[in-house]
Amino acid sequence: MCVYLAGERPDDLVFPGIRRGSPLRATTFRKPFDDAAQATGVPGLCPHQLRQTAASLAIASGADVKVVQQMLGHASATMTLDTYGHLREDRLEEVGSAMDAARSATQ
Repeated sequence: MCVYLAGERPDDLVFPGIRRGSPLRATTFRKPFDDAAQATGVPGLCPHQLRQTAASLAIASGADVKVVQQMLGHASATMTLDTYGHLREDRLEEVGSAMDAARSATQ
C-alpha cells in the first residue's frame, strides 16, 4: 500500500523547488539540511547517507531485494545487490539453518 501526501498525485515531488514545482536545487536544499543536521548533533551528515541508512535498514529487516530496488529507484536488482549485497553476507548461516529445517520437516 502506498501512502501519498494529501492532495498530491503519486508522481508529484515531495520537496518541489520554488519555481513552479520544479525539482529542488541542491544549493537551496543544502543550507537548511546542514543546519538541521548540526542542530540534531550530526554535523557533516550528507543527504545520501539517509538513503544508504534506509536501504541498510530495509535489508536488515529482511526486505526482498526487488522491494529495495523499487524503493531506491535502481534500474535493476543487480545494481541494488552490487551496492548493498555486502550487508547480507552475515546471513549465510540463516540459509543453512532454513535448509536444514526444511530437510528435517520432510523426514
